[in-house]
Amino acid sequence: MTDLRNDRAKVYGIGNPLIDVHARADDSDIKKLGLEKGTMTLIDTERGNAILKHIEGREKTYSCGGAAPNTMITLAALGIRTALAGIVGNDELGEIYHERLSEKRVSSDLSVYPGGTGSCIVLVTPDYERTMCTRLGVCQNFGPEHVRHEAIAVADYFYFTGYMWDTESQKEALKAAIKTARKNGTRVVFDVADPFCVERHHDEFHDLINNSVDVLLANRDEARLLLGFDDPEKASGVLAEKNVIAAVKNCADGSCLSEYGGSSCLVDAYRVDAVDSTGAGDNYAAGFLYGLINGYTLSDAGKLASYVAAQIVRKTGAQFDEKAAQEVNMGIREKCWL
Repeated sequence: MTDLRNDRAKVYGIGNPLIDVHARADDSDIKKLGLEKGTMTLIDTERGNAILKHIEGREKTYSCGGAAPNTMITLAALGIRTALAGIVGNDELGEIYHERLSEKRVSSDLSVYPGGTGSCIVLVTPDYERTMCTRLGVCQNFGPEHVRHEAIAVADYFYFTGYMWDTESQKEALKAAIKTARKNGTRVVFDVADPFCVERHHDEFHDLINNSVDVLLANRDEARLLLGFDDPEKASGVLAEKNVIAAVKNCADGSCLSEYGGSSCLVDAYRVDAVDSTGAGDNYAAGFLYGLINGYTLSDAGKLASYVAAQIVRKTGAQFDEKAAQEVNMGIREKCWL
C-alpha cells in the first residue's frame, strides 16, 4: 500500500486493471466478429472465448494494461510518482498484475476480490487502428468502500477515464473520490476515453464536466458526440468555457488546446512511422500531465504530449520497456519535442 509519509503520489489514478492480449487482425476479422472498428466493446466470458478462438494460432503478446493504468505507468516512467487503485482477482493473472505494476514503479492500491482478473483483447488492423474487447472480470466490483480518500486528498492530481462510468458501483466510487479531491484541492482529470462511453453517459458526462473537472481530455469523435458539432478547435474552446483545461486530440492532425480565461493553441502531431496505435491516448494524457506538473505552457504541454504519444505508436503495446523509457526521457531532456 502507498506510504503517505514517504511515497505521496503526485497523480493518483483509479481504473480497470486489465491483462492486455494483443493480436493482428484485418477488417474482415472485425466484420466477422461483429465489432465496431476503433472502439472498445464490453464483452462477457463466452464472447471473449469466441474471439480468442477466432484468432487462435496467431502471434499474441500479453501485458499489464487498462487505460488509467497505462497513463500511471508512463507517468512513472517519466519520473512522476503515481499510484493506482482498482480490483484484480485472486488468480494468477492478479498476482502477475501486482508484480508488473511494481516493476513499473507504480504504487499499488489494488484490492483483491474473489474471481477472475479482467482482460482486454486488442485487435490491431493493418492501418494500426485498434479495436478493443474488454472483459471486466472483477474490475466491475470496485465500489466506494475501496476508495482511499486519504491518498487522493494529498495527491496533486486525481485521474480517471470514462470507462469507469460503466458500472453503478464504479460510478459511485468515482463520485466519492471526486468529492474528496474537490474538497482538498486535488485537481480532477477526466479522460473521456471512448466515443461509446459518451453515447452511454452523455448527460452525466456534461454534468461532470460542468461541475467537477479541472482537466479534460477527449478525441475528435468524443468531443463531437459531447457537443454536437465536428470542429476540434472550436470544441476545445467551448469545453474550456466550463472552467477547465481542455485538450481535443485530432489524430494525425495534432491537438487543440484551450484554457479557461487563458490561451488557446493548435499543436501539430509529432511525426513517426506508426506500428500500433494502442495506448496513444493514454500516453498523450501522461505527457500532458507531465507538462502541467512541471509548469509548462499549454502549448509546450501539448507538444510534449504529442511526442510521448508518438513514441508509443512506434512499437507494439501501450507501454514503454526500460530501454524505450530511457530514450523517451532523453528526448524530453534534449527537448526533441519542441
